[in-house]
Amino acid sequence: MNDGSRLGRGPELPPARAAAASSGRTGRRIAVVGGGLGGLSCAIHLAARGCRVTLLEKEPELGGKLQRVEEGRYRFDNGPSTLTMQPVFDAVFAAAGRKREDYVRFRPLDPIARSRFADGSVVDLTADAERMEAQIAVYSPEDARSYRAYMRESARLHALAEREFLSGLILGWKDRLRPSLLAGFARIRPLASMDRVLRSYFRHPNTLAMFGRYATYVGSAPRQTPAVFNMMAHIEAGDGGGSGVFAADGGSYAIVEAYARLARELGVDIRTRAEVRRIAVLHGRAAGVETDGGFVRADAVVLNADPLEALRRLVPELHRPSTPDRRLDRLEPSVAGFVLLLGLRGELGGLLHHNVFFPNDYEAEFDDLFGRRELPADPAIYVCRSGGGAAAGAVGGSGRTSLFALVNAPAQRDGLDYEALKDAYAERILGLLEARGLSGIAERTGPQAGGLRRVLTPDDLARRTGAWRGAIYGMSSNRPSQAFFRFPSRDRDIRGLWYAGGSAHPGGGTPIVTIGGRLVAERLLEELGD
Repeated sequence: MNDGSRLGRGPELPPARAAAASSGRTGRRIAVVGGGLGGLSCAIHLAARGCRVTLLEKEPELGGKLQRVEEGRYRFDNGPSTLTMQPVFDAVFAAAGRKREDYVRFRPLDPIARSRFADGSVVDLTADAERMEAQIAVYSPEDARSYRAYMRESARLHALAEREFLSGLILGWKDRLRPSLLAGFARIRPLASMDRVLRSYFRHPNTLAMFGRYATYVGSAPRQTPAVFNMMAHIEAGDGGGSGVFAADGGSYAIVEAYARLARELGVDIRTRAEVRRIAVLHGRAAGVETDGGFVRADAVVLNADPLEALRRLVPELHRPSTPDRRLDRLEPSVAGFVLLLGLRGELGGLLHHNVFFPNDYEAEFDDLFGRRELPADPAIYVCRSGGGAAAGAVGGSGRTSLFALVNAPAQRDGLDYEALKDAYAERILGLLEARGLSGIAERTGPQAGGLRRVLTPDDLARRTGAWRGAIYGMSSNRPSQAFFRFPSRDRDIRGLWYAGGSAHPGGGTPIVTIGGRLVAERLLEELGD
């Protein structure tokens, strides 16, 4: 799927869909700014309903934070790599009368991920509850006895979140006061933290770290993140119903390529290297966008870029009294990411597709990130073996291994100079990986051994994607107001301006931003009367 000429070819649309797409049934022109998964999902759903959609991406490639990096004989998925909630992706293609497997192939992962702890314990996450109990019992028989009860609570929280928070937008007080939402909100224990719920089931620091790490999936800290995010345990290792972690053949970026192919087949006008300079506001309504290549008129604009940063550049404050810069500045950013792309000859033993190397004191990492706002002295390190063990991790099956290593980092702030720190901190990460079991990784990724090292900091993410302060998820979920009420999907001041992506409802992560794109498309069309 690397050949761009193939992106426009595929099965013919069913007659009803073809008629709607070709005739422009709604007659509406929609501009989508940003080609991440949320923007692509929104564009696909709008085009499938007959809208004339123009998608504008300032970078040479689509994908937003999810990119493919090829250098020499190495290939990396740079960005989101843990894929869950497969039915969400299937539904994008079903909305256009297509089958997802005709565009991108998925394969389940089992074991799902390998956790290595400072005491030498190893747990391979799996949906097999009996196996999980046996692994946990090696270091804590007490925690093993509580595992199934915790997973039942995780499933309960997921069911509530799916029904009340992932099924519709929360645009105003009418949505917030919906009786079912209020009832569901009370049942998710909104004032309890993830950590508090975890400690009601588990005692051992290994188990607390393994499940507490899910707070970082929303860029936050276990002691501050609301309890509902314990649902991630069920999403990753639950018992069916769309639960489970999978990999995409060709790497995670294959999903971007599949979305782009479908969008083009539906008539979406995708323009890369097309930076938007301003959102035009006429009589209080979004009327289109100005780009280097000219003006694009639109009946509505969907901003699939971080609004916490993009609004400052694209919309003068006089048009957005509800979101002045000073109000945006008061929000707390999520964690950022410090990334190493590592290439080496041959194999490196002991790795699954997903791996986490935990420190002795995991809680201290969050004191560094959100208290002192500095790079963690002894961080957890996530390592993804690109390609899931298949040849996709190296170009042309060249007998090389490509590793994506991620450490949580604080968002940009005054006095934090990532450029000055990055080389020394990269060496520290390599040293920690050596000490935690990846013997020889420093030497084998060096240039003399034919290896590869590339360092990417929050500054790089901010430059490439416009991420606010280099944060991966926009605002954190450490405060209930930021966790449950994200940036509004519809602008409060400018009619016809909508938001899709990780900072907007329902939040970040590849399946969640895909859901968000669909919800925006559906509500936008409803309000336009289509």
